[in-house]
Amino acid sequence: MDAMTTVDLPLLPLGRGTDLSSERGVECPGDLPAASDPDLVARAQAAKAALGDKVFVLGHHYQRDEVIQFADVTGDSFKLARDAAARPEAEYIVFCGVHFMAESADILTGPDQQVILPDLAAGCSMADMARLTQVEMAWEAMAEAGIAASVVPVTYMNSSADIKAFCGRNGGVVCTSSNAETALTWAFEQHGPDTKVLFLPDQHLGRNTAVLQMGYSLDDCVVWDPHRPHGGLTDEQLRDAKMILWKGHCSVHGRFSPEVVDALRAEIPDINILVHPECRHEVVLKADLVGSTEFIIKTIEAAPAGSAWAIGTELNLVKRLAAAHPDKRIVFLDKTVCYCSTMNRIDLPHFVWAMESLVAGTVVNRIEVDPDTERWALLALERMLALPGRTAKD
Repeated sequence: MDAMTTVDLPLLPLGRGTDLSSERGVECPGDLPAASDPDLVARAQAAKAALGDKVFVLGHHYQRDEVIQFADVTGDSFKLARDAAARPEAEYIVFCGVHFMAESADILTGPDQQVILPDLAAGCSMADMARLTQVEMAWEAMAEAGIAASVVPVTYMNSSADIKAFCGRNGGVVCTSSNAETALTWAFEQHGPDTKVLFLPDQHLGRNTAVLQMGYSLDDCVVWDPHRPHGGLTDEQLRDAKMILWKGHCSVHGRFSPEVVDALRAEIPDINILVHPECRHEVVLKADLVGSTEFIIKTIEAAPAGSAWAIGTELNLVKRLAAAHPDKRIVFLDKTVCYCSTMNRIDLPHFVWAMESLVAGTVVNRIEVDPDTERWALLALERMLALPGRTAKD
């Protein structure tokens, strides 16, 4: 039995055709090429050895295998940023992830440490869905509606440094997918019974946490669309809401559908559906287990041999879990093959170029957060770290 299987639905032949239902910028033309040529592997090894303790390489779980093999530590974005902060002797932090993660690492590391992103095009579509000017316009509209004084902004870790700083300046906090409930509980305590939360930038994590974990109703949630006048909402809707959800989402997790869950259950009756809370509400409702990337990994590690799992998260990680656990049946919760297109920007050629540049004394693609943004973003992060419970997992 193959570790990676799929349901009997229309499939794209690998490398041929495109999925017309895909979002723009998330097209999935097929499987990734095989590992890069051996010369690049040897060059990466040589550069890393030459730099020694001066470099610390971070690898996000969604990275390609060809890159993740060189990571000193792997994990989710906040864990990696904290790992970097715990290595003050490392002059260079090479972050194999995306832009907002490298920003977080720069915020948390010392002034003498330099954070490098091997490909500056490695962004995050979700983070890009909430721009500072858009959020400031929404805040002004809430002030005009007479509710801004009772709104607490909460931003998911998957956001830009200036959005984190906005939350810091306005009495808000950062959260991860592991501690979203704790962060929201804190937020709702800030201004008494009239408190509202503006949740940025992922509407699905905010909705799933508020409704499924905290007992709020779907009617308590409204969605602010930055591309519509006044967010597409009336003042009355804003005043009646408890959760004002930003219209943002993860382009990978947003692809998973309840129809595929149903098809998998029909095909494999004893299958366990395990998904990330960035998935749509109707998918999460049909899942057996919901949790962060770290939760997904630990769940599979603890699962009994012979168990069957369909996992709704980024495909690089699902394939890695399937390869690491051949005694379990692990399938991908989608009918097409889709990687995070921006995570996959970091490939071995870019990594080698960044590392060899450091060996030659040239720092390329340094990510720097300006001091004012860093100060306020750090305040929002510190508020999160002061929360009780599990604050260090993404």
